[in-house]
Amino acid sequence: MAQDLLAREDLDTLPPEIAPREVDFNPDLPAGEIHVMPDEFALYFTLEGGRAVRYSCGIGKEGLYEAGTFVMQYKEEWPTWTPTPDMVERDPDKYGQYAEDGMPGGIDNPLGARALYLFTADDKDTYLRIHGTNEPDTIGQAVSNGCARLINGDIADLFDRVAEGAKVVLHPQA
Repeated sequence: MAQDLLAREDLDTLPPEIAPREVDFNPDLPAGEIHVMPDEFALYFTLEGGRAVRYSCGIGKEGLYEAGTFVMQYKEEWPTWTPTPDMVERDPDKYGQYAEDGMPGGIDNPLGARALYLFTADDKDTYLRIHGTNEPDTIGQAVSNGCARLINGDIADLFDRVAEGAKVVLHPQA
């Protein structure tokens, strides 16, 4: 079933430049880290030998992107989504209905196919996520409530590569 839902995205209509690809990256970084470069709308998953997989992503809208160093504490397939209290306060008509029980996982869920949950070093949930999206045309834009988003096929690939406990750096915007 998950493959059928992932296949619902029409990847043929997406520009080829957003396809994931292996690139040279920082040779001083260990393998297994995630680095989000907001000005490039790019997420890099570091590999051995100064290489990385580069994924195109969407980031938080102006004022909602939060730079910092985090720990990917856990990950979920087809996660339930619950808006943060700030989201409900900003737009109660849109988010209020999901404030208590959330929205079950599935293709219409804003977190998409997979989600990586970011925590501080002292184990506090930041409410920041790296997740899929059911709106692939938002990749390369600052449109989210603070999270980084990838198309569902890309988050599924990253999900399979990254280990729980991985370091995640959301680099500052220029």
